[in-house]
Amino acid sequence: MAVRGCGWLTVAGLRARGIGGAGVRVLVIEDDGELAEAIGAGLRQERMAVDVAFDGTDGLERALVTDYDVIVLDRDLPGRHGDEVCAELVRAGCRSRVLMLTAAATIEDRVDGLGLGADDYLPKPFAFAELVARLRALLRRAQPPHAPVLERGDLRLDPARRSASRAGLPLDLGPKEFGVLELLLAAQGRVVSAEELLERVWDEMADPFTSAVKVTVSRLRRKLGDPPVIETLAQAGYRIAGDRA
Repeated sequence: MAVRGCGWLTVAGLRARGIGGAGVRVLVIEDDGELAEAIGAGLRQERMAVDVAFDGTDGLERALVTDYDVIVLDRDLPGRHGDEVCAELVRAGCRSRVLMLTAAATIEDRVDGLGLGADDYLPKPFAFAELVARLRALLRRAQPPHAPVLERGDLRLDPARRSASRAGLPLDLGPKEFGVLELLLAAQGRVVSAEELLERVWDEMADPFTSAVKVTVSRLRRKLGDPPVIETLAQAGYRIAGDRA
């Protein structure tokens, strides 16, 4: 499907495949409101946490205070131009990967964008599948590699197939439960704080004082069954420690 401004991208058509979305946080900075919301909705279907900004000023502020994995940045933005936003992110030492979008498709435009510090460049109109493929590539660069299938004890989670099991029995997990389990398994015994889980699995609309993490972990524990595998460390967070069977 082709994507361009003025709403060519429809939510019904957003079925990108193969992105391990849980624990991934993306910022979309795009002044075309319909396009921005459609991209955001499609990536959320992949269980990514997505925030949306509609001008360069707001987008830059969000990018500087939140640790995003990838920023999808339109070049021609009101407020602060996309070039200016990209250059400021580089000056600030921002570690987020930047995928720049633009209606201009000349080689000079692409070279300029990459020269400012963008990690990749995608001219409009574009196929959503290509956007997905480029995001996937940027995520591979942005994150430390881990096993395609995560295993610890009798727990097994396959991010690509969106499946999880314990002792060979499939687990029926909701998106947030799957995201929490994926992060805990990927941590390989490291303690993961409630704040980190909230930031990686939820998005900016989540109340920082919410009990969503505690409720989700409790629900996940019930679904995982006995013996319990998720440990709570007071004032620290959660972990799956040891190779328990």
